[in-house]
Amino acid sequence: MKIAYLCSQYPAVSHTFVLREVNALRGLGAEITTFSVRRAGADHLLADADRAAFQSTFAILPPSWDRLLGAHLKLAFSAPATYVATLVLALRLAPAGLRGLLWQFFYFVESVVLWNECRERDTRHIHVHLADVAADVALLTANIGSALEPERPWSWSFTMHGPTEFADVARHRLAEKVGRALFVVCISDYARSQLMALSSVDAWERLHVIHVGIPIGQFTRLGEDRSSNGRNPMILFIGRQIPKKGQAVLLEAVSLLAERGHILDVTLAGEGPARPELERLAERLGIASRVVFPGAIGQEEIHALYTGASIFCLPSFAEGVPGVLMEAMAMELPVVSTRITGIPELIDDGETGLLVAPGRPDELADALERLIVEPSLGREMGARARQKVVREFNTDGSARELYALFASELSRSDAPRPPAVRAPAVAN
Repeated sequence: MKIAYLCSQYPAVSHTFVLREVNALRGLGAEITTFSVRRAGADHLLADADRAAFQSTFAILPPSWDRLLGAHLKLAFSAPATYVATLVLALRLAPAGLRGLLWQFFYFVESVVLWNECRERDTRHIHVHLADVAADVALLTANIGSALEPERPWSWSFTMHGPTEFADVARHRLAEKVGRALFVVCISDYARSQLMALSSVDAWERLHVIHVGIPIGQFTRLGEDRSSNGRNPMILFIGRQIPKKGQAVLLEAVSLLAERGHILDVTLAGEGPARPELERLAERLGIASRVVFPGAIGQEEIHALYTGASIFCLPSFAEGVPGVLMEAMAMELPVVSTRITGIPELIDDGETGLLVAPGRPDELADALERLIVEPSLGREMGARARQKVVREFNTDGSARELYALFASELSRSDAPRPPAVRAPAVAN
């Protein structure tokens, strides 16, 4: 079973779940070649696994001009009709405006390179995570391959996370992508329901829910003592420092708790453009001395952060099903997050964690306070949380489900491709 995995950037700090999935599928016997639209920078290579993935991944950009021109000349002269038809398809899928056309032209250029690389490796199926640039490139690549080899049709599939793509359905051409993909993996029932709303009933059978998981063995407490030993409780957040992650709400909640007499330490791990604003907010709230910004953290250092924390908090406004929540739950940390999108499928409110309304520092403060004053409640929730992650969000189990899906779908080599669905027009 040969599969090309394509990401917009691989490896990437925020896409560790893809690296884990690839390694798990390889362990089951799949032959996977990884491709990246853009070469990952040094800031994404924080662990040995990242560096190994970087070395084995073919990056389309920045281009090797010899390979790029060679691929285009090869296709243009050997199959000019296919070359032109794919370019026309790329431009037809463009959002309104000159910029949309320009980006789709770039995707066409990249797709020809990917087609040539996959052809050399005898790989005819491409899988991508997220319905972004990588999905556009994969769609066009499969179109080229199938036009040239109708007796051995190429195909592509994608894993739908959200919520970014759902925020602009027309620009991401979700209906078109669902219609042209061999199948779609949805990381949650919520994600599947959103695609169902965009698709014909006939397409629903191609939408499969398979949870993204974590490697349980890497996130086990190993008997560590989480008692405070006289230290202040430590609230941990891990994620990109961008507004939609809601770190500002957490800082406001910590300020409210300080007014109630609870002195907490806060660790906001991760990098992003919102960091200066968060630092200023902590100063303004008078809690800057209690807030630590350790920057981006690699997988080899992240275990120590979970071990030293009292509570994990993710007050996001928009998420899929966050891997950091799974990791914290596997480490038996009590978790507090928001009641949005797919998070309630991971956290059973009051059983495996606490859920609050997004953007409500008062509710967040109440939930954190409840865990601070009732440490036994946190321990009970943490134990149940680990059981749920082991049962439903385990990389090994998810990889077995995904491997079986690939095997089933790719074995239908003689089946016609799903019919294309005309994308909705973009309003000017």
